[in-house]
Amino acid sequence: MRNKTLLFVLVVALTLTACRSHYRLSSVTGTRVLIDSRYDANPDAAAAAFMAPFKTVVDSVSRPVVGTAARYLERGRPEGLLSNLLPDIFMAMAEEYGEKPDFACYNYGGIRAALAAGEVTKGDVTDVAPFENKIVFVTLKGDKVLELFQQMLNRGGECLSHEVHIEADKDYKMLSATISGEPVDPSREYRITTIDYVQQGNDQMTAFKSGTNLNAPGNDEANSRNVMLRYFEKLKAQGKKIDSVLEGRITIKE
Repeated sequence: MRNKTLLFVLVVALTLTACRSHYRLSSVTGTRVLIDSRYDANPDAAAAAFMAPFKTVVDSVSRPVVGTAARYLERGRPEGLLSNLLPDIFMAMAEEYGEKPDFACYNYGGIRAALAAGEVTKGDVTDVAPFENKIVFVTLKGDKVLELFQQMLNRGGECLSHEVHIEADKDYKMLSATISGEPVDPSREYRITTIDYVQQGNDQMTAFKSGTNLNAPGNDEANSRNVMLRYFEKLKAQGKKIDSVLEGRITIKE
């Protein structure tokens, strides 16, 4: 019995020793990988056959084309083509809700994919905005707008519509801010459109917690990706491509 006990202790000791590692995690890095036609160049026949019935169902939902991207559109900080496009879409679609906001913003972290040049499908739009965030409208006083802009700069920049121009120093401290060409008036009220996640003060944009006169439609049509889909379909009907511009909405002065 003593020998069996000794053997058991020895086995446990060896097992614990074997599980030890001299490796230590020093860093973690990541990057986005564009999944395009290159990854379908040499499909596995057996895998394709297995996936065929599932693919048919998924394609019926995700493959309808809703527009055409003029070029590769991706997010960026302090400004990017897709970072600019999404708040501009919210400005353009605000009339559906009887609103005339002064500007729009969207969170950089909420953009989860890029749009490749060429046909844009419903699935592509879902990849960009996969969450259940809804478009909302809220009012902030000018002093809180200025606070909001600095909070955005603290994060390296967030997504802002065409109406906004912010200048900051190399340490991302705000030097000036205008809306529609006019300096932000601390005492004036500004109407803003964004998503509910941001309006609730998330992603460190806590100035939104001082917002008033909230208009939150809350239905499925108000989902950010559905707002985008309707905008893209309008462009398609007009024969226009999906595009955006870089125009110094957030400018960092060296």
